[in-house]
Amino acid sequence: MIQSMTGFAAAAADTPRGRLSLELRSVNARFLDLQFRIADELRAAEPMLRELIVARVARGKVDCRVFYNDAAAFTPGARVHAEALARLRELAQQVLKEMPQAAPLRVGDVLRWPGVIAESPLDEDATRRLAADLCRKALDELVASRGREGAKLATAVGERIAAMRRRLEEVAPLLPQAIAAHQAKLAERLREALGAADDDRVRAEIALFAAKADVDEELTRLKAHLTEVDRALQRGGAVGKRLDFIAQELNREANTLASKAASQEIGDCALELKLLVEQMREQVQNIE
Repeated sequence: MIQSMTGFAAAAADTPRGRLSLELRSVNARFLDLQFRIADELRAAEPMLRELIVARVARGKVDCRVFYNDAAAFTPGARVHAEALARLRELAQQVLKEMPQAAPLRVGDVLRWPGVIAESPLDEDATRRLAADLCRKALDELVASRGREGAKLATAVGERIAAMRRRLEEVAPLLPQAIAAHQAKLAERLREALGAADDDRVRAEIALFAAKADVDEELTRLKAHLTEVDRALQRGGAVGKRLDFIAQELNREANTLASKAASQEIGDCALELKLLVEQMREQVQNIE
């Protein structure tokens, strides 16, 4: 299956300390880049979360956020920490002495102050197990969403590949006629410039042009690259880097085809191929 590198997923569960939430966000990146924003009391779970994510995600910048909701502290049985409240009151009085114009603390401000609400003891083992379960659920959702978008990207790439094949099939029969017409025009100009007595030189120049205008090798390589794209899409997995490399090669061959174009039709075909390759690369850069 083709996977996109962008996605979002979240999972949450209630605990004695409040509601524990885990969010995963992923965007494009050349490699796998993990970033964690975890509450201090949950920091010990980071290595375990990292292992779970690495096992399911191969590429992209992934942000993992694990936190207790702000309102989660106000659970049944929660109480005010008397010592922390007294210390906060002393500090507020000192501030008001120095800055009489300052507004006094409101109840909401006091309750949100770290340490004022006495929190339930944290069961580290249970919390780690819960965080692992939430991470697995979020990963299932993230991988599924990346898979759905990846399928759309694969379809878009496949459409560009089909369009390139059609253009190559249309231009292939035109090549002999275009080269022959250009050779005849070149021969006429050379005879006008060199004279009829120098037919050997004319034939040599025409042979040189024919060698330079021969694009069979480029067409063969273009078709081989298109077949390789189809093979990668069918195989699935982390093929984004490989597809990006093939797109570069397709662009290189299209440039060569344009430089050797012996007619307007061939030049137009090369330009269309370059446009389709660029559209393909835009999609490929989102693929894992």
